[in-house]
Amino acid sequence: MEPLKVAFLGPAASFSHQAAVESFGSSAELLPHVSFPDAFAAVQADRVDYAIIPCENSTNGSVVQTLDLLADPSGLYSDVKVCGEHYLTVHHCLLTRKGLFPPGQRDYSSITKLYTHPQAWGQCEGFLERTFKGIERQDVSSTSKGAGIVSKETTERSGAIASRFAAEYHGLDVSEENIEDKANNTTRFLVLRNVNSERTSRLSFGDVKVSPAQGPTSVTPTAQKTLISFMIRQDCPGALADALLLFKNQGMNLTSINSRPSQIRAWKYVFLVECQSVPSSENKDSVSEIIGGLQEVTDGCRHLGTWADQFVSV
Repeated sequence: MEPLKVAFLGPAASFSHQAAVESFGSSAELLPHVSFPDAFAAVQADRVDYAIIPCENSTNGSVVQTLDLLADPSGLYSDVKVCGEHYLTVHHCLLTRKGLFPPGQRDYSSITKLYTHPQAWGQCEGFLERTFKGIERQDVSSTSKGAGIVSKETTERSGAIASRFAAEYHGLDVSEENIEDKANNTTRFLVLRNVNSERTSRLSFGDVKVSPAQGPTSVTPTAQKTLISFMIRQDCPGALADALLLFKNQGMNLTSINSRPSQIRAWKYVFLVECQSVPSSENKDSVSEIIGGLQEVTDGCRHLGTWADQFVSV
């Protein structure tokens, strides 16, 4: 069988690349994409079977680029839906050129610049304040991009904040490990597919997802998540409350609510509501009931996918 094609937010050795490896294994063809819209467009055009995209971080919150593309006010990605999720424990490291510092050295005063993705600064603020207060910070498009820049420098003394995965890929030293502020720093990734794809309709994400110990596996979920978007009338008191009450009436537990500018009219928003339920014979039609109710009380709604809940409370 032809290997699965999976888009991830590139470049290679990014956290998205690591999440793709953990989700789909080494047998899949993992394809880096330079931007969030590029990855969404690849799914919409059916050029890839799946895409894996960061959605939120336990320290820094939602990834707004993903929310904006899911909200999709222009209807560019009407065939793209969420079919799964993956939680990646994010461990940031200080990466430097090979041999720049002796093993165990903790004096980094000669470093003049640091590179990383904007989200990583906020996740490592404590370490940065203690060790690199006042040092220039250069934003780059991904943590791996920063590692790649440092690996190519020959004279400047700089460092990158990225993963051990990126250090191995770019041939850098890990000068400091686990520099994130919180030990349980986790990023949640959403897995996307094209609902009109024959291949992913026959072979669900649950069938191809890699279990760390067992390889591809399909497990009956104890809970499911659903993502729904809608807009409400601005001149109708209680419109949002009326919409959210539909979820409660169907026994849905709301796990997150986000709003993004609709781009249709100033101060009009798209609400993205994620909810959780335990599958049963009593609530098997809950999503269709909610969508039917929203069509009566909102200015437009979309079912953006239902998938197995992978969160494990510890």
